[in-house]
Amino acid sequence: MSGSRRTSELAGPFCAGLARRFVSTIVAASGLACSGVAASADKSELVFMDRSKALPVEHVYGGGWDFFVGGGVAVFDCNGDGFPEIFAAGGEHPSHLFLNTSSKGGEITFVLAPLEPIERATGAYPLDVDGDGIIDLVVMRHGPNILLQGKPDCAFAPAPDSWGYEPGNEWTTSFTATFESGQSWPTLVFGNYVDRTNPNGPFEACDRNFVLRPEGNSFAGRTPLEPGFCALSMLISDWKRNGEPDLRISNDRQYYVRDGREQMWRLDPLEEYGAEDGWPDMKLWGMGIGSRDITGDGLPEVVLTSMGDQPLQINQGNGVMTNAPYSIGTYATTPYVGDDGRPSTGWHAEFGDMNNDGLDDLFIAKGNVDQMPSNPIFDPNNLLVQQADGIFLEMGGTTGVGTIERARGAALADLNRDGLLDIVVVNRRAPLEVWQNTSNSVGGWVSVEMSAPAPNTRAVGAIIEIRTEYGSTQTREITVGGGHASGSATPAHFGLGDFESAEIRVTWPDNTESDWVPLKTNALYSVMPTAGSKLKLEPK
Repeated sequence: MSGSRRTSELAGPFCAGLARRFVSTIVAASGLACSGVAASADKSELVFMDRSKALPVEHVYGGGWDFFVGGGVAVFDCNGDGFPEIFAAGGEHPSHLFLNTSSKGGEITFVLAPLEPIERATGAYPLDVDGDGIIDLVVMRHGPNILLQGKPDCAFAPAPDSWGYEPGNEWTTSFTATFESGQSWPTLVFGNYVDRTNPNGPFEACDRNFVLRPEGNSFAGRTPLEPGFCALSMLISDWKRNGEPDLRISNDRQYYVRDGREQMWRLDPLEEYGAEDGWPDMKLWGMGIGSRDITGDGLPEVVLTSMGDQPLQINQGNGVMTNAPYSIGTYATTPYVGDDGRPSTGWHAEFGDMNNDGLDDLFIAKGNVDQMPSNPIFDPNNLLVQQADGIFLEMGGTTGVGTIERARGAALADLNRDGLLDIVVVNRRAPLEVWQNTSNSVGGWVSVEMSAPAPNTRAVGAIIEIRTEYGSTQTREITVGGGHASGSATPAHFGLGDFESAEIRVTWPDNTESDWVPLKTNALYSVMPTAGSKLKLEPK
């Protein structure tokens, strides 16, 4: 389905239906003209419990200036029990794999998994590379990156030589992946920071990025993607919703100084978009990318973290993005506690419905690079909770999750399968944090775990739509990448508010579209394609 057709189809329910999902400020920014939309606020209270002591060892992301950036976490289920594990990068310290031993709805607990020592890791992303149904793990490093083949029961081994994987030897700080049409293996993209071999570095010494394309059931070698401008986040997504995913890269302007910019690349052929494609030059001290459709038109918005504000861009269609109004409350320019008015330093950004009211909220991990005098040393994380009028309200302080360590990577995931998203935060020079969401007055929910035949067993590139009884539709795309050095392979989570019924439709990576199928609420489903336009749903 074309992007314009999908936008037109969804604009009707957007305007007709549920003000609890959509807002006047976003509507104005998106260019949709709606009338008769009435707001209703959700008064649910968010409560989090610090479960960091549940970790069997203290985990810290550490190191000198070459670990100022990075510090990511990967969250994924590697033993098939439905409870996601945590892999945390350690920088100069060891990385750790924490096995989830929580009971359903109970207190979050972990044990330490045996793992061959991995040092100098900056972050990690999970995906099934070889199509065997077991999650593999891409570990980014300051040095040769590691591709680990997943084995049963959370065992891992280095990728076999037959995979043709070339690890490189750069300072890797970002990653994304997709399955291109007609290919039996994924395309991998590695984003690199400063070229350590450049004697004139670090300033104006940004390294090249590299694309690894498949050749049958292996990789064909590395193709340079240049110019590179010190990439700190990248995400392949179908931004136009036309079935052709593009690569967005967020870059650190501090090191490219003169000619650098944010980038959008066409994948086939590899070429950078320009102003003539609706992509004007944008300069940002870019750190992280978070993406979600928050306007209800089926097109993904994007929030960009930086040393300064955290701009939210509204997708206008056909690849054009415009900045949301400052009054929406997502820019989070300075700390919300104390009187330090210096600009904040944002890293990982991720959307998720924390109180299941049907409105996506936004978590932003923040922290000074090290001791930079231009920015606050004590810079609390943001938990921005979307209200019925579309304004995002800061609740990091009242919930306790707004800690002031030097946060880097993070993840939002339901760690104990109670239908509530929990929070994991990696800190530089401070222990990893785990926050269990124990809120009571929350709405209903449904979670969807995608499953598909090999090679793309996790249905990367699929688009999930959940529709409630009055026409409100939420949309998620299955992607690999984004955030800051952190990625998850967990079920897609949808808050449903007071609705007691819902329907699901999936557009699969080959652009085939299923029928609408009813779902029961407060349940986790495995969703698979069947012959024709049907879906196979299995409660888990």
